[in-house]
Amino acid sequence: MNRTATALPEDWREGHFVLRIEGADGPQAIGLAHGRAFDMTPAFGTVSAWLAAEDPVGAIAARGEPVVIDMPALLAGGGPARLLAPFDLQALKACGVTYARSMLERVIEERCRGDASQAERIRAEVRGIIGDDLANLRPGSPEAMALKENLVARGWWSQYLEVGIGPDAEVFTKGQPLSAVGSGAHVGIHPASAWNNPEPEVVLAISPQGRILGAALGNDVNLRDVEGRSALLLGRAKDNNAACAIGPAIRLLDRGFTLEDIRAAEIALEIRGTDGFHLAETGAVGSISRDPTELVDQLINPHHQYPDGAALFLGTPFSPSKDRGAAGMGFTHHMGDVVRIASRRLGVLVNIVDRTDACPPWRFGIGALMSNLARRGLPRA
Repeated sequence: MNRTATALPEDWREGHFVLRIEGADGPQAIGLAHGRAFDMTPAFGTVSAWLAAEDPVGAIAARGEPVVIDMPALLAGGGPARLLAPFDLQALKACGVTYARSMLERVIEERCRGDASQAERIRAEVRGIIGDDLANLRPGSPEAMALKENLVARGWWSQYLEVGIGPDAEVFTKGQPLSAVGSGAHVGIHPASAWNNPEPEVVLAISPQGRILGAALGNDVNLRDVEGRSALLLGRAKDNNAACAIGPAIRLLDRGFTLEDIRAAEIALEIRGTDGFHLAETGAVGSISRDPTELVDQLINPHHQYPDGAALFLGTPFSPSKDRGAAGMGFTHHMGDVVRIASRRLGVLVNIVDRTDACPPWRFGIGALMSNLARRGLPRA
């Protein structure tokens, strides 16, 4: 099996999908409807405009122009076109600390002050005080507030526990519109970081009105030592060149793929290093502490709007902690790692780890996209 191959889900010919590809003249928004491909760029120009339509699924056949795509070549990265992240003008937002397991790891990062050598000792100490079975604790509930009071009394309250079990979710900006990379691209780790990891997540496609339209896979790359030193360094830990990967496509909700399928999804993570290191873990989206609809309500509401829509990372069910070297030092990336994130109904997102300054620099922003579409006379309708 080709470990760097991207894949759509096995049942892709039965569903509706959003792809973005880099064609000869520039980016194209491609719709897949029951195995047939349609170019949506002439009608809408951008994915964000398409997904803002009243019926994005129906618009594929109604307004798209049929096009022939060599799908195996596209997914293998060997054809004339290449996959881009399936979002364009949408805000790239992310929720953190939405799973008990990842919440505990965040507390550990904070207590370590970014020093990975302290992680195993503090992990045991944290679990000894608060346990690790918090999956059934509803954030903001009386039980959660009682736990908060207990932890405050012990001197163990944390900003991560505040958003993990408190009433307000953590919602932050992962990157700028158009800055995400697609499947098959290199994903960046800042060379100043010595403790970092991938964060495999489901990414929701959200309309400007706050409707959940579909989902993709994402890698919310994290620099654990940087964020562990101070939560005020979140932007430096998260928003770096090529440090946000989304793909291979957005699967749109339809009669065969619903929000219940997203809730029931499992995410599989596999990492293979050039040093022979191998890690494989799985996590259930359904173990999330807040329902996806609640997170969307905290993102888009009368107090805040996203007129171009949003991509919302739901948070990771797990942060890899398997030792990669000295005992107790946990996991961190090596350059050349192949990161494979897969889910049965969403496909396979694959990226290769490199330094942020060795990944292709981000040059194609909103101004460049608008100029490119204008030169092509798009959209036409």
